[in-house]
Amino acid sequence: MNSYPPRYLETYKKGTLKQKIDYLYKNLESCVICPRKCKVNRLKGEIGFCKTSKLPKVCSYFLHKGEEPPISGNRGSGTIFFSHCNMSCCYCQNYKFSQLGEGEEVSLERLAGMMLELQAQGAHNINLVTPTHVMPQILNALSIAIAKGLVLPLVYNTGGYELPEMIDCLDGVIDIYLADMRYGDNINSLKYSKAKDYPAFNQLSIKSMYRQVKNVIFDNEGIMLKGLIVRHLVLPGGVSGTDNILKFIAKNLSCDVHVSLMSQYHPFYRSDEFPEISKRLDVLEYRKAVALKDSLGLTNGWVQEDGGLERLAGVYIKKNT
Repeated sequence: MNSYPPRYLETYKKGTLKQKIDYLYKNLESCVICPRKCKVNRLKGEIGFCKTSKLPKVCSYFLHKGEEPPISGNRGSGTIFFSHCNMSCCYCQNYKFSQLGEGEEVSLERLAGMMLELQAQGAHNINLVTPTHVMPQILNALSIAIAKGLVLPLVYNTGGYELPEMIDCLDGVIDIYLADMRYGDNINSLKYSKAKDYPAFNQLSIKSMYRQVKNVIFDNEGIMLKGLIVRHLVLPGGVSGTDNILKFIAKNLSCDVHVSLMSQYHPFYRSDEFPEISKRLDVLEYRKAVALKDSLGLTNGWVQEDGGLERLAGVYIKKNT
């Protein structure tokens, strides 16, 4: 086991994990798990915006080596991609399972088994991609996996449309938050992701994540054991509100926060319906974003190499904290 054990082990030992699971399942009876608050009874098979009822649906799981270096490392991140989403991004590169629902429903025992299989394959962590709408089920499966020997850190890999009170509930469970900050204003979050109130919920939730895991811990291989990485995909034409988001991080969190500033936007899915984003990001737009990040003192994190918008290789920088 790592010198810094996953937080959920103590929570499980104290019985607090069971209390969190019970609370979260109660919120599925008239679903208020995310800001949509559809209030359908998912425990009886009803579905709301996320099109998911009682059981989680999984598209795939494998050792993923394409995340940020402190997450993927050399052996890969044990990634589980959940189907469906509580957002509806018109440019989503994973639309086949996030929007169209590719994947299969799995039992909680099977989901726990996936976690244990990934651990046996040498994963650095268990990376839960798009977990928001199936958070209760994940924690229930987690309790099964813990009893069978799971000891890897958990990565909560989210699009960022979260209820802060639900994120508060994850305190003592999640070790690493890998969270998007997609938009700086309501107009564009509604237009491109059907989430008009995204910025307010996103910012409050990010604050909660930071409160929980603010002191970043790496192992001797440079793999993150605890902490927050804020991801921001720079969209063409200033659509994503990069200035507002970076200034929010510097002012309301800390300049020590690790920021992954992404340039690899591609016009997937329905992006051709919106001319302003039906094109690749201009290199000058990205350089401007990098310059602002640096000027604000946000020096930890991931940036694309200068001029490398056609490349996925980047540079990860971390201060000796």
